[in-house]
Amino acid sequence: MAESKSGESVEPATNWKPTAEAKSKATTFRWIAAVLWAVAIASEAVAIFWLLRQRDYVGEDGVLVRDPDTGLLSDPGVTAQFPQWAFITLLVMLVVIAALSITGSLLWKKANRLDPARKSETLRFFVQNQLGAIIAIVAFLPLIILIFLNKDMNKGQKATAGIVGIALAVLATVIGVDFNPPSVEQYTADQSAVIQLLGKDEVVWVDGGSVYHVCDQVSDIQTGSEKRTGTTAQAIEAGKIRLTLKFASELKTCGLAVPDNADAITEALRSIQAGQVDTPLPAPVWADPTDAPIEIEDAAPAN
Repeated sequence: MAESKSGESVEPATNWKPTAEAKSKATTFRWIAAVLWAVAIASEAVAIFWLLRQRDYVGEDGVLVRDPDTGLLSDPGVTAQFPQWAFITLLVMLVVIAALSITGSLLWKKANRLDPARKSETLRFFVQNQLGAIIAIVAFLPLIILIFLNKDMNKGQKATAGIVGIALAVLATVIGVDFNPPSVEQYTADQSAVIQLLGKDEVVWVDGGSVYHVCDQVSDIQTGSEKRTGTTAQAIEAGKIRLTLKFASELKTCGLAVPDNADAITEALRSIQAGQVDTPLPAPVWADPTDAPIEIEDAAPAN
């Protein structure tokens, strides 16, 4: 455990963890998302195994003819059609499946921001962050294929249902994709930077915006909203997903020392926050060593 110049003990930043409240929220969001996705897939199954099998028979019922080649009787005047009520119900079910899939994806993304995966765990990281898109494909693709293969729909019904299904599937899939997912490594880098710059894991934020700050006097948080102070984990629980990249000017505003290599730290954080978590985070370089708010030694090299 490191110690700041003020004598406060500082927890190591090597393993960022969500707060207990954030973990609980994330678990709740994931359970709700799972239920919504289960209902979406169940609705797809109902559409496939019941709705698409509906048909009305029209034509001259009871008129039989004999096929002279086979000797079998048939009723050529009767044809099967996909009923209009089933067609309208199918369109409604496509919309319902999309709404369930999208709502589940949005909740799942919220959970991942509160309790992210490690990017170093490649498969888990991909599945956890792109599960919404995967579910959308599962909930739509088989149904869309069977709509186009349905022999009882007329061309107008097939074209309309197919276009609506494809459009909703694309929408649900795009919303389900997380193009810049957070990671434990990203949150740890922000936390590490805060501790090295301030000597403790303590930041400030307001209800608006998506970042947290190192100074409570900057104009960005003079919004009239209550200023809140806490750890980086508590800031993330409040929906502030990263450290501001304007920390150098904020340190000046609060009369705190600014490291000589602030620009290098900023660029490293920019890369890490963009997902390049292998980017090394430079240690602050101080013009006067006594300006350092905390002393942290480099770890011994691995054998």
